[in-house]
Amino acid sequence: MNNPTAGAAADFADHAATSATTPAGPTAAPAAVGTGSPSQTGLLGRYATSLTGVFGAPSRVLVRGEGVHVWDADGRRYTDFLGGIAVNALGHAHPALVAAVTEQLGTLGHISNLFTSGPQIALAERLLELAVAPEGSTVFFANSGSEANEAALKLARRHGREDPSGRRTRVLALENSFHGRTLGALAMTWKPAYREPFEPLPGGIEFIPAGDAAALEAALDETVAAVILEPVQGESGVHGWPAGYLQAARDLTRRHGALLIFDEVQSGTGRTGTWFAHQNPAVTGEDEPVVPDAMTLAKGLGGGVPIGAMVSFGPQVSALLTAGQHGTTFGGNPVATAAGLAVLDTIAQTGLLQHVHDLGARLARGLGAVAGVTAVRQYGLLIGVDIIVPSGMETPVPDGGLAPAVVRAGLEAGYLLNATGPSTLRLAPPLVLGEEEADRVVADLPSLLEAALQAHRQQHDQEN
Repeated sequence: MNNPTAGAAADFADHAATSATTPAGPTAAPAAVGTGSPSQTGLLGRYATSLTGVFGAPSRVLVRGEGVHVWDADGRRYTDFLGGIAVNALGHAHPALVAAVTEQLGTLGHISNLFTSGPQIALAERLLELAVAPEGSTVFFANSGSEANEAALKLARRHGREDPSGRRTRVLALENSFHGRTLGALAMTWKPAYREPFEPLPGGIEFIPAGDAAALEAALDETVAAVILEPVQGESGVHGWPAGYLQAARDLTRRHGALLIFDEVQSGTGRTGTWFAHQNPAVTGEDEPVVPDAMTLAKGLGGGVPIGAMVSFGPQVSALLTAGQHGTTFGGNPVATAAGLAVLDTIAQTGLLQHVHDLGARLARGLGAVAGVTAVRQYGLLIGVDIIVPSGMETPVPDGGLAPAVVRAGLEAGYLLNATGPSTLRLAPPLVLGEEEADRVVADLPSLLEAALQAHRQQHDQEN
């Protein structure tokens, strides 16, 4: 396996070494949490009376991070296998990211898009280079994945308006998709529990069966402005597509004059082991990249600093949005774009793409051998794990499902995990995760399953 720190600056090597050698377990006390700091219980109580309850009750108050570890307000340490939901590409407090943001904020923080800055221009150029975008391609910067997808929806509408027939008004999205929570992005998101409380949503958007090339072909005609899809669906539990499906989408949209938009908010910026998932043969089933007309990015691009982007491929698509037709106050600000440059530079300089490829495969092999694991879907360090009660454990599935119960058990054992459904865990750790942490979570998963079931048995006994 390539060493993720090969060729890196000394500060990154020190950072990675600290992350790899810190003792395991949830009880190590961080230096930043001293006597007299607010307790977790007290902070959670204050949260409940001051924050809008859209996220439910947080499970922990986190106060510090370093590498692939975080600490809560009571000094308990956790290994982070969620990465802020695929955001913290370089882990926590990475020296390159801290230095870039600190230097930029100390020089020039915010200017609005009535002006531009060196980092904004440089990051746009870098993204176009990494995407191998043709001449005439452009980048629009936003602040989040939802905002990037809102821009993509407006791009689709503008493309439809260019058709003199006036009939190109439909946008196709996939079942089980997730594109964001703002109204336009939500309208392209499948999950009824997210959508229904806010209907009526923007119209003209239709859902078709995911991964079904025949269904896509049947739905596509000259009334479709765009097809939007995730090369890997993350929110649904990390699901990819049959080999050739993305290329079929490319061929069909081109044939009917529709845009093909890839939502790479979660799968981009090295997450699958290539810069973007549409360049990854393990995702596309093709030797060559499947190139979209537009691509949206966010999450890992800023490494924890809010940023979003829409990359438009080629001059024709890039010309669809003109001056005054879209905008943002904070998007592309000097601090966020300096952060994006630091993330991309570090990934390139430290060999992280190969590391993600190799370590993801190692994790998948280990997880697949654990009793109770029925499926592992792995694209780099974006991994979905389906679990059941292991054979021989005569215990009913906990209320709400086994996966959420394992997440709770993981917290007690010093892990940040995520469940996307009753029986599916999603792992999206920092790209700087080491072999030691990867092997440890594989070794500990059987005990986490047992702890989850034991907690359920104890609760059942108490209630009866």
